[in-house]
Amino acid sequence: MPRVVVDLDSDVPAERVLAAAIDFSERRPELWPNISREFWRLHDHGESWAEATEGSPGVWARERYEWAGNSVVGTTQDSNVWQPGGTWTLTAEPRDGGSHVRVVLDRHFKGRGWIFYPMVALFGRQMFERNLEKTMNVLRDARSPR
Repeated sequence: MPRVVVDLDSDVPAERVLAAAIDFSERRPELWPNISREFWRLHDHGESWAEATEGSPGVWARERYEWAGNSVVGTTQDSNVWQPGGTWTLTAEPRDGGSHVRVVLDRHFKGRGWIFYPMVALFGRQMFERNLEKTMNVLRDARSPR
């Protein structure tokens, strides 16, 4: 997969973004609308890490997430479309009462995952930015993590 970088300025505070990124409760599919509840499963977790399977119809991945400071990194352990070892990194920094959020996807397709390559190469940044904007909209809700 081409490396995809999404930068987004938001009125959502960085702490709230990071809290959602490390929220591995049953609320995760609500916080991250691109995760289908049917694919969501927490396997194990600790103070600064979690291992979970997430996905949506046609694409799933088991990821090991680790976090420190203002960054969360998910590393693919297994997937139906990505090779192990690829990463998803989210960084949230305070900015103007809100945050600057950067998501970097650095994954490599395998098998039938290659059918997604043209779409990701042409529209990946826009697709992932739209997904991130959906999460920011959810986080503005009063029930979001504080």
